[in-house]
Amino acid sequence: MNESRSEWAGPTVRRMLVGAKLRRLRTDLGLSREEAAEAIRASEWKIHRLENGQVGFKERDLVDLLARYQVRDPAEVDELLAMAREANAPGWWQHYGDVLPQWFRAYVDLESAASLIRTYEGQFIPGLLQTDDYMRAVVRGAHLEESVEEVGRRVRLRMARQMLLTREQPPRLWAVVDEAALRRPVGGREVLRGQLERLIEAAKLPNVTLQVLPFGVGAHSAMLGAFSILRFADRELPDVVYLEHLTSALYLDRRDEVERYLDVMELLCVDSEPPAKTVELLTEMLNRL
Repeated sequence: MNESRSEWAGPTVRRMLVGAKLRRLRTDLGLSREEAAEAIRASEWKIHRLENGQVGFKERDLVDLLARYQVRDPAEVDELLAMAREANAPGWWQHYGDVLPQWFRAYVDLESAASLIRTYEGQFIPGLLQTDDYMRAVVRGAHLEESVEEVGRRVRLRMARQMLLTREQPPRLWAVVDEAALRRPVGGREVLRGQLERLIEAAKLPNVTLQVLPFGVGAHSAMLGAFSILRFADRELPDVVYLEHLTSALYLDRRDEVERYLDVMELLCVDSEPPAKTVELLTEMLNRL
């Protein structure tokens, strides 16, 4: 992995990197998944899951696979074993495990390691740009039966995620936000004022591009819902599309599916007001509150 970003890689990303390396070693030898599975006394399906970073690695399986793939350099073997051990370790978010759904943990890891995050939001301000008060209003609205402490922990988790935008060598965030999300008074008038002020500040960051999709566009290509596309500096990792539902999420990395969402994102950017007008538009909204 690119050294400048390796420190941010969580277990999901490290599993994906190890899996990609195993896939390349297998295909370079012309072996099928079924043939590779024989080396670890497993099924073809397990090889598929290992290569896609969907499960953790047992050291014995990894050693046997590397032997089958004719990897004899002790340094290369040790490097992969070390990365696999790191991939089996909990992510930085482990302290928030009680309020972090299993299906969302992979996204937090991927987000931390991404070099580019492109996102479209139609109902909310993107999580990485939300203020503390806005977050609390959103969390309370979505989790009505949670205690004050649980709400606080959810908010602290989101605030921790936001730190990636101002860390050394941050990712680039390119967000398209529907005008509806900017006008929805989540938390009330004062909370919205604070949120618009936060967006104006964020739009001035060198690594943040923010566009507004105006009401006047009418029907558009993303009316079915919000989505994010994550890109990574390491060429071993494919682009990933993230689609969140009420109780689950989808992670898409097939090239044809990713390309379709990239096309939609480009259309959204064309339909939206140019980034150079964002601060002016947000300031107008702020002055009218």
